[in-house]
Amino acid sequence: MSEIVSFEVSDSVALLRLDDGKANAISPALLEAINQHLDKTERDGLAVVIAGREGKFSGGFDLNVMREGGAVGRALVTGGGRLSLRLGRHPGPVVAACTGHALAMGAVLLMACDLRIGADGPFKIGFNEVAIGMTTPLFLLEQARERMSKRHFHRAVVQAEIYAPGAALDAGFFDQIVSPEKVVEVATAEAARLAAMPREAFVSTRARARAAVPDQIEAGIDADIAAMMPD
Repeated sequence: MSEIVSFEVSDSVALLRLDDGKANAISPALLEAINQHLDKTERDGLAVVIAGREGKFSGGFDLNVMREGGAVGRALVTGGGRLSLRLGRHPGPVVAACTGHALAMGAVLLMACDLRIGADGPFKIGFNEVAIGMTTPLFLLEQARERMSKRHFHRAVVQAEIYAPGAALDAGFFDQIVSPEKVVEVATAEAARLAAMPREAFVSTRARARAAVPDQIEAGIDADIAAMMPD
């Protein structure tokens, strides 16, 4: 297994820590590693904490891959969207330990998690797709619409506003802000708390709360990304 995603289990919680030594860019290798670890958590009935490295949660898609365009770029974006759907449907709680900057696809991962713990500090949180000339995919739009404050949705998605952690809490990127050294600890404790709840009731109620949003995203994801990123 690639070391860009480490895997550690404590009681009922699996900690997946992303660390590529840089910005934790979402690359094909990182997606593969996360998905393989999620296979384990689903098989073993574990709650999940997704954490980054110090100061970095994820800076979004790997731009070197995105610049290739065509089928390669589409596959990466589609893989990121499908990962966000998988996290939102995980058969157990998923908690984000946002250890620093979370931009673009990194911020989408926050939208997908049941609970989001953010580090306080000089960090940038948000969707910068429009600012860099990329049309926003529907999997981002609909998950952000579902999770964000209505007061901030257009500012964040259409206007590409980037937030400091305190403002990101108000906007709906986070549920709680703690000191950087406490982020993983608090996220793990929260995952354990959620894991102690009746699992079937938790998962089925989450599905009811989300209604048809994940199914609608999945049904249209290939066509949407093909339209956004033609050859």
